[in-house]
Amino acid sequence: MKRLQTLADLPEGAAFDLVVVGAGGAGMAAALFAALEGQQVLLVERTAHVGGTTAWSAGTCWVPGTREGAAVNPADTLAEAARYLDNAIGEHSPRALRQAFLDHGAEAIAQLAARTEVKLRAYPRHPDYISDLDGSTVAGRALEPLPFDGRLLGEWFALLRPPIPEFTVLGGMMVDRTDINHLLGMTKSFASLRHSVRILARHGRDRLRHARGTRLVMGNALVGRLLYSLSRLPNVTLAMETELMRLQRNDAGIDGVVLAQRGQRRSVAARAGVVLASGGFNRHPERRQALLPGADIGWCPGAPGHTGEAHALAEAVGARYGSGAMSPAFWAPVSRRTRADGSTALFPHFVMDRAKPGVLAVNAAGERFVNESTSYHLFGLAMQQPGVNGQPSIPAFLICDAAALRKYGLGMVRPGGKGLAPFLADGYLTQADTLAGLAQSLGIDASRLQATVERFNTLARSGVDSDFHRGETAYQRNLGDPAWPGPNPCLGPLEEGPFYAVRLYPGDIGAAQGFATDADARVLDAQGQPIAGLYAVGNDMHSIMGGVYTAPGITLGPGIVFAHLAARHAAARLREAVAT
Repeated sequence: MKRLQTLADLPEGAAFDLVVVGAGGAGMAAALFAALEGQQVLLVERTAHVGGTTAWSAGTCWVPGTREGAAVNPADTLAEAARYLDNAIGEHSPRALRQAFLDHGAEAIAQLAARTEVKLRAYPRHPDYISDLDGSTVAGRALEPLPFDGRLLGEWFALLRPPIPEFTVLGGMMVDRTDINHLLGMTKSFASLRHSVRILARHGRDRLRHARGTRLVMGNALVGRLLYSLSRLPNVTLAMETELMRLQRNDAGIDGVVLAQRGQRRSVAARAGVVLASGGFNRHPERRQALLPGADIGWCPGAPGHTGEAHALAEAVGARYGSGAMSPAFWAPVSRRTRADGSTALFPHFVMDRAKPGVLAVNAAGERFVNESTSYHLFGLAMQQPGVNGQPSIPAFLICDAAALRKYGLGMVRPGGKGLAPFLADGYLTQADTLAGLAQSLGIDASRLQATVERFNTLARSGVDSDFHRGETAYQRNLGDPAWPGPNPCLGPLEEGPFYAVRLYPGDIGAAQGFATDADARVLDAQGQPIAGLYAVGNDMHSIMGGVYTAPGITLGPGIVFAHLAARHAAARLREAVAT
């Protein structure tokens, strides 16, 4: 891969086969698949880092029917996956697109495994999120990237978007759920001690030569593997800190782009077309106001590049948004803290705390309003529904007792119960010896909170949450504590003071609404016809899940599969053009 230091390195009228706009996970996959097809590819990224929000994510890719999935769940079938999606999504998205995803998912993953360094494995147990629906499964569809040695990237390592600091330990050491469990259990198990010593020693060596750890996991591992694979291909050119200014269209379709970088502009021909992978609309002020009213931009935990500016350019050549989604975005409850440098840290509460025993969520009236162990998407949607006096539950309060804080942590507060002073001093964490004192500090009704906790404790001891049905599905129980001695791994009483709370806000973690496409990821116009040479993948493409969060990795999995389909179609289009 070649890197353009400046647009001046491109001659005016330079030509590539395919131009990919956006170097997040889906865009990098599109560039990689196209390069494997033999195309000359220009990959354009408007920020100083590649990876987008993918680099900050868990890196999970939901793709049923793969060889990797069969290794842990050989009984699963594509028919069952299709039945699950039909039951979960219904008419919120076109069934034909869901079927195209299922039909071609395995071949996309197999091509990556055979021809690149993008290596994935199936989680031993990672249930679909609506696991009480027919067709769901508890394992085999969610794939994770293998850890990756960032040192292999050499000079390219500096371009990889660093992980969120709050998701690292010891000054930049990345850890995933497996690592966390070993670190917490290193005094109880020799296997955990051995694993912990190995990764700690590696990190110590890293810090002698690098600004952060080079053992990459989760989304950083996926992006690192994509970047390494691209770096080994001579037919890929990367342009960083470069913006798309215009899509050029002739009678045959999209045939080029105009790019800008630090005051310079260049027209670039795109013989096979252009792939939009700019990350979605979420940081575009007007679109955000129209599609996500009331959702403050300060609650969005996504990477900074998804400004939506490319969307107006696509609409100018006839592209239209899809419709019918249950929600225009995907959601998660997030907590906020101001860092020492003045920037804002946002912590998505995915798996570590809200479904654990001794933890519950309440609204401003001190009442529960949601099943705390439901998916983070449904939790975020519930926060926005009318509650107290017709108002949404924003902020909500995630509350726990001292025992739960020690065992599970709370948001940015790590397990162990140590080092609380900075979190208490800046107000991220609220502490009180009694529930009444906690309520007073949070500004909610003390008697109501006490009544809510008493009711919750009664339910927790019985193991049956008749109010919100917490911990009743395989997915929900998977988020609980398997070592909990009670009858329900998600339910435990709040008994031991002091008591703690963090404030939660609904954070949009990705766009579900994007451009309508066909099964080859070709963008459709107002008449439902494909715009020749224009493709959309990732969050620029209207989600095939229809705004329903069906399973872990339902943005990255389809992003990769439709990147494969777009690259394949663009290559065929180019061959046809050459032949004629």
